Amino acid sequence: MNPVTVARHAMATRFEVVLYGENATHLRAAGEEALAEIERLDAQLTLYRPGSELSRINARAARQSVRVEPGLFQLLKHAQLLHRETQGAFDITIAPLLRCWGFMGGSGSMPDPQALATARAQVGMQWVELNEAEFTIQFHRPGMMLDLGSIGKGYAIEKAAELLLEAGVTSGFIHGGTSSVYAIGNPPDADAWKVALDQPGTLPGEKPSGGLVPHGRQPSGSDFLAVIPLKEESLSVSAVWGKSFAKNGRLYGHVLDPRLGEPVAAARLAAAILPSATETDAWTTALLVLGRDGLDAISQLRPAMRTLLLGQDPGSGSWWVESRGWREKLNLQAGPSAA
Repeated sequence: MNPVTVARHAMATRFEVVLYGENATHLRAAGEEALAEIERLDAQLTLYRPGSELSRINARAARQSVRVEPGLFQLLKHAQLLHRETQGAFDITIAPLLRCWGFMGGSGSMPDPQALATARAQVGMQWVELNEAEFTIQFHRPGMMLDLGSIGKGYAIEKAAELLLEAGVTSGFIHGGTSSVYAIGNPPDADAWKVALDQPGTLPGEKPSGGLVPHGRQPSGSDFLAVIPLKEESLSVSAVWGKSFAKNGRLYGHVLDPRLGEPVAAARLAAAILPSATETDAWTTALLVLGRDGLDAISQLRPAMRTLLLGQDPGSGSWWVESRGWREKLNLQAGPSAA
């Protein structure tokens, strides 16, 4: 049985849907509908289009309450819950800090100390009021901005998967770039969809990758950090080097600790598996911020979640690995980071 594959560019990456079934025409229509939903959400959630709903919120919510589309309002409520559960480690008001560190549309730079102090004062989900009765949002500090980059892609994948399931799809796979995937059922030739997690860095002078290699794209004979079977669940990966710069022997990545106002230092890569792609996308960011000391607390919050965390010893540069509930064999080949 040949798969039906459809793809589209959105959220600054390539989304692809792979479907199996008897009716190729129906599958293609379902796949296109799922991708259209991702495009719709991209237009709504992006920070980089002046006409998006998120941009409208950022422009007005410090002056007045702003009515929010119900689906987006529920996503904001979810983000608010995650902020409370992680005691501020996950925070979608991170945008002023990202801009200050040069990661908003750039690869980063050292901030001015006074500008950094100002940005830190503009961050904190506790300063955001969500009125469920009116579906409104209001900021209680000037200069606040939301950035949904840590949860939006997973949310879009989850909503696309819901449409596929409503259309009767029983065997399907969605991936957004190399950071988030969702598996429906299993392919005809296997008990589960398989996703490879690339090594975080193997060659001297090469920037680490550590991304996901989707099902069917894994070259034979390659050695990966892990190969993960998925069925009715999502896998997300976050790493610090998507946007990063090096200074004085330290790598400064785009994943920031909203409590400190600085790029995370200890952990380098995080992976999470759960049935919800919205949750896995968000939790990988929280894992990077909380580091190995936060793994047990996170495991108590989501007992079913399988987590993996990689970091580096600041002295030797050697890699360490921590996991909770992780079932797959790990094959870590990376030496000290070239960065």
